[in-house]
Amino acid sequence: MEYLMPFSLRRTLRVTGAIGLSAVTIATIAVGGALVTTSQAAATTPVDPGLVWPTPSAYNSAGPIVVAIALGATPTVASDFLAPYEVFASSPQFSVYAVAASASPAQLEGGPAVLPVHTFDQVESGEAPRPDVVVVPAVQEPTGTKESALRTFITDQSDRGARILGICSGALVLAETGILDGLHATSHWSRISALEESRPQVDWVRGKRYVQDGSVTTTAGVTSGIPGALKVMADLAGPAEAERVGQALNYPGWSLEGPADIPTQHFTVADAPVALNAILPWLRPTLGVGLSDGDSEIDIAGLFEVYNVSFAARAVAVSAGDTITTRHGLVLSTRALGTGPTIDRLIIPGTTPADEVDPAMIDWAAEHTVPIDTINRSAGENGFDAALRYIAHDTDQATAESAAKMIDYPTKHLALSPEGTSWRAPLLLLTSVLLAIAVGFLPAAIRLAIRRRRIGTSRLAESVESSS
Repeated sequence: MEYLMPFSLRRTLRVTGAIGLSAVTIATIAVGGALVTTSQAAATTPVDPGLVWPTPSAYNSAGPIVVAIALGATPTVASDFLAPYEVFASSPQFSVYAVAASASPAQLEGGPAVLPVHTFDQVESGEAPRPDVVVVPAVQEPTGTKESALRTFITDQSDRGARILGICSGALVLAETGILDGLHATSHWSRISALEESRPQVDWVRGKRYVQDGSVTTTAGVTSGIPGALKVMADLAGPAEAERVGQALNYPGWSLEGPADIPTQHFTVADAPVALNAILPWLRPTLGVGLSDGDSEIDIAGLFEVYNVSFAARAVAVSAGDTITTRHGLVLSTRALGTGPTIDRLIIPGTTPADEVDPAMIDWAAEHTVPIDTINRSAGENGFDAALRYIAHDTDQATAESAAKMIDYPTKHLALSPEGTSWRAPLLLLTSVLLAIAVGFLPAAIRLAIRRRRIGTSRLAESVESSS
């Protein structure tokens, strides 16, 4: 006897299957979106092999205290590199240079490329000045074989007595070298739990802007590299010099004698807008960050960082040519205007008034009907202040606040505009849910269509038979 499945069981299985198919559809959309986001974030700035580069030089090369800021063979987090660079380069007591395994341009994650001044081998051979301080930013593959030369360089310089300053997730690089074993250290708040499991030999600390243990200083998320660098500056060049530079850089609430305590952060529902941006990147704008000679390193870092961590837009480094030289002598490679992805808006960092923007940028924007926004950082502000205010107005307050949390930047002093409203991600989410529901119930719709066709065919046959 043929077994007939009870109707209630068939219905339960079909509903379960529909829900499962909808869930798979949503997951596929989310994973696909995350892959697109990751791919765009990891996109490098193309460098013309025939490009004639300006000659890079160590800024304030007469300064007696030598600082080497390391670049990875894999992309380096832009703010982790640029912000400490400006801190040390702002003092005539320091000689600062970028160093990498290769003399080739090194990529900044989500930003321009940097031309190193020296290589690790040149430091080893004595051709380059031996550093008193080595700054270690976060890199894309901190424990991989591609960064073995970086880790060897750090270990060698530490063994020779250099101070080590690990910025944010640069602590992953330091932990892999073993020099943090037995020490107190910190890192980005989202990384510490994983580090406690992978490197239990280190006493990981939460809720501190920076942690200093012996000759090693580590900092919390991203912008904490500025206070961390100022602490090292105070130790080596004196409190007065650190106070002078710190006040000029306008890091909110900072003072040399102030507490290093910060809130212990974790992901919350308030971070939902950023999460949606990460998994639903479609239709988000592409912003050209228009760079010019003399731009502040922190101004540049601010814009790239807030957009990289919020995923609200794709930020691309552009200039009127192929390279620019920053305020303190870094040579950065950019995309020339009109090359690369289509730009929806041109944004100019720093304090440049609209009527003083590079004429080549103004002409190009007018020719291609691309609007220009100037990020007018006012006196007494930091580049991250201006970037966060801009993204709050450009998207919404929740996105700006979540981005600030990701980079460990204080915002109590900021009036983040609540007027901005971004409907792109919520509308994409609604569309995705409706699509998933439609896909989930597609088998039922097909079965219904087949059933109706069979019924229609049967009735037609009965009609033909009765008429004959």
